[in-house]
Amino acid sequence: MTTTAETGAPLVLRGGSVVDRNGPTRADVLVERGRITAVGATVPVPDDAGTIDCGGRTVLPGAVDAHSHAGSRVFDEDVQLALLRQGVTSIVTGQDGVGPAPGDGRWAGRYFAAIDGPHPRYRGGSTAGLLATYDGTTPLNVATLVPAGTIRHEVLGDEDRPATAEETTAMRALVRRGLAEGALGLATGLDYVPGLYADTAELAALCAEVAAVDGVYVSHVRGGYEANLRVGLEEVAEIVRSSGVRAHVSHLHAPVDTALGVLEDLAAAGVRLTFDAYPYSRGCTILSMLLLPAALARPGTDDLARAVADDAGRRRVRTAVLDRVTARPDLGPGWADQVTLSHVPSPAHHDLQGRTLTDAAAVRRTEPVDLAIDLLVASDLQVTAIMRVPHPRSPADLAPLVRHPGHAAGSDGIHVGTHPHPRATGTVARYLGDFVRAGLLSWPEAQRHLSTTAVEHLRLGDRGVVRAGAVADLAVVDPERVAARSTYDDPTATAVGTDDVLVAGVPVLAAGRLTGTTPGAGIRRAGATAPRGTGGR
Repeated sequence: MTTTAETGAPLVLRGGSVVDRNGPTRADVLVERGRITAVGATVPVPDDAGTIDCGGRTVLPGAVDAHSHAGSRVFDEDVQLALLRQGVTSIVTGQDGVGPAPGDGRWAGRYFAAIDGPHPRYRGGSTAGLLATYDGTTPLNVATLVPAGTIRHEVLGDEDRPATAEETTAMRALVRRGLAEGALGLATGLDYVPGLYADTAELAALCAEVAAVDGVYVSHVRGGYEANLRVGLEEVAEIVRSSGVRAHVSHLHAPVDTALGVLEDLAAAGVRLTFDAYPYSRGCTILSMLLLPAALARPGTDDLARAVADDAGRRRVRTAVLDRVTARPDLGPGWADQVTLSHVPSPAHHDLQGRTLTDAAAVRRTEPVDLAIDLLVASDLQVTAIMRVPHPRSPADLAPLVRHPGHAAGSDGIHVGTHPHPRATGTVARYLGDFVRAGLLSWPEAQRHLSTTAVEHLRLGDRGVVRAGAVADLAVVDPERVAARSTYDDPTATAVGTDDVLVAGVPVLAAGRLTGTTPGAGIRRAGATAPRGTGGR
């Protein structure tokens, strides 16, 4: 993997600890030319080296957010702070099968406007153009996956039918090009349009291109997770067997015993999966995917507006929505109490953000199903919602899943709107605070789950460890103070306890404040080539 990047003066991180297999051990860390050059109780320090006092703190490899929706928002300083104050130095985007490239980005910008937001710098093309937007423009590193939904939209539009042989060949060519230009692999979102229209054979054909370059298949699996998890994971296993691809499951959430049982069964059958997860019980997604039949959930509000234009049509849509949500095991008859409006862009309805659909409907003196339809029409379907599962899971409940060797931290963080899910600003800090301090994770386990596992499985290069030769993406953490402050009531409060962060050896956060430096880059898959002069790595 190419590693040319902006570098600063030599730095010694003095007086802190690093984590080895036995836990935190007193050591200094010397950083030169973007890399760690020495780690130990004493290190040779150049005369011109600067110093960061790390006394009482622990030097960790920068965290990797293995499932991020900040790819279009990472240029915003509030988003940068939200990530860096947790110690995140690299994010993986293109998730759930939707992303700007290839194409002009307009389809993804509209469909996922409430999740990713439109990309402010991408001007069309393919993965190379997208990754170039991050080179020297942001304090964080950004990797991307080829989004299969975007690929399908480019070739078939949002049509509900199998791809022809010619269309499959065209999609494979787009996947191959994205991989050649630096994408880590392929991502699917099989509950979103048009990804849900792709059958297993189509996905396996695309994954053959990924397997050919040792990329990774990352999937928001089909069927809604929770009690239905086995169905989705067994399809992933079939794709693995058919194509030979390595696979990773997005935002795995389900009863812990169920999840571990399915993973164990698949491993016994020869299919070992990694996965990302966040330490919260509630999920968050676009309301249209949650409530609407697929035919009405395509980007834009035209289909839904036509469908409810008269009384008879509205009755049909109401019935379809109610049948859909009451049949879901994670919602059921009390669905409106369990759905909280997160982002509602229509100015007339901003006051409803943060309320459950039940409460919001009472404010508007209507029924929850009618309010939901009205909000979707008024907001071009660009509404997000937080879903409360029937049985909340505490850190102690989640710990066996988090300790699974295949687990990597992924926030699924959405940085759009005024009332997002707190996972965007709290995931990594919550792992370090609520899990490590409570003894549910050891420091060596935390280092692996927050950084090393994602680096190794997603092939993110020479990072994810604190040792000589590694890229100096580093976070300095106060083990007694680190904590997430974001809550469902105050979701944008930034974390505390991580006040100094380096990317490629350059301080990007110092004493809890942005330094204004932008040494981040688009991370390109090993073997791919960055355009000349981009500085990508």
